[in-house]
Amino acid sequence: MDALISAKTEKPFNGIIFISQKGKTKYFKALGYSDLNKKASLQLNDQFVIGSISKQFTTVLLLREYDKGRVELFVPIHQYLPELKQSWADTVTVHQLLTHMHGIVELDKPTAFKPGTQYAYSQIGYDLLAKIIEKTSGESFAGLSKKMFEKCGMKHTFHPDIKQYKNLVKGYTETENGTIELENKSLQNYAAAGSFISNCSDLNLWNEQFYGGKLLKKATLKMLETKQKNAIRNHPIFGKTPYGYGITIDTIDGILQYGQTGFCPGFVSMNYYYPKTKTSVIVLENIAYYPDEIKKTFYYHTEILKIIRPKLKG
Repeated sequence: MDALISAKTEKPFNGIIFISQKGKTKYFKALGYSDLNKKASLQLNDQFVIGSISKQFTTVLLLREYDKGRVELFVPIHQYLPELKQSWADTVTVHQLLTHMHGIVELDKPTAFKPGTQYAYSQIGYDLLAKIIEKTSGESFAGLSKKMFEKCGMKHTFHPDIKQYKNLVKGYTETENGTIELENKSLQNYAAAGSFISNCSDLNLWNEQFYGGKLLKKATLKMLETKQKNAIRNHPIFGKTPYGYGITIDTIDGILQYGQTGFCPGFVSMNYYYPKTKTSVIVLENIAYYPDEIKKTFYYHTEILKIIRPKLKG
């Protein structure tokens, strides 16, 4: 691992790698800067915008409402969001929002396909889930997420509207001419789909609580971790990967891998969990190289997996 990230490559690693197993830290390395201009070195507690890893938080909050009997998964979302005037609100279900099989592209436009017939990775679907959570719980999505993180002992993880993050690093994007520029659009995505703020140690805590069955009923967690029928994500890095609720489920080479990558302007992230060995592999970067060539953007993340995965076969 050290040889990989310390190699003199054209694009140096600028981020944090955190690997734990059965609750114990196995590897930690922070290289590069939280602020390129000030040359401030990255630290373990530095916070990053985590992109689509955020969808796990939204999924659990929705399923906690399900566990309380406030939400049904196979009913039209119009039942919870009566203000929606589009006809698809009478056919799209909560389950389809969770699995990206709804076809909604914009709130004021028809769906791109008949709901339930295709998979299309979506951000707007998870924003609608957040709205449903607010309706059924009677609380703000941001406030409810804060309570959940406190329950998990996650002191450095926040919805962006909860302005209590103190160590958010600056995100950067490589331009077409190869210069690295400060990014100002990192938090413009739907929070429920891709704008939560966290750090490595908190994401490790999350994996322990989430996959350890501390947040959902046993049957609900099993449902979340089940490959959903016809929900196959054509992942830009890993190809066709089955999707559960809020996470991909990879069983290539006989290794069960749960989790998600995340990408937003200036931030490149990954959080995978291997239940057989209770291993977490978390990588957070704050320079997005090659933003138009996503496989290259995730170069270090995929190379780290190549090193780690063979060791987990057991």
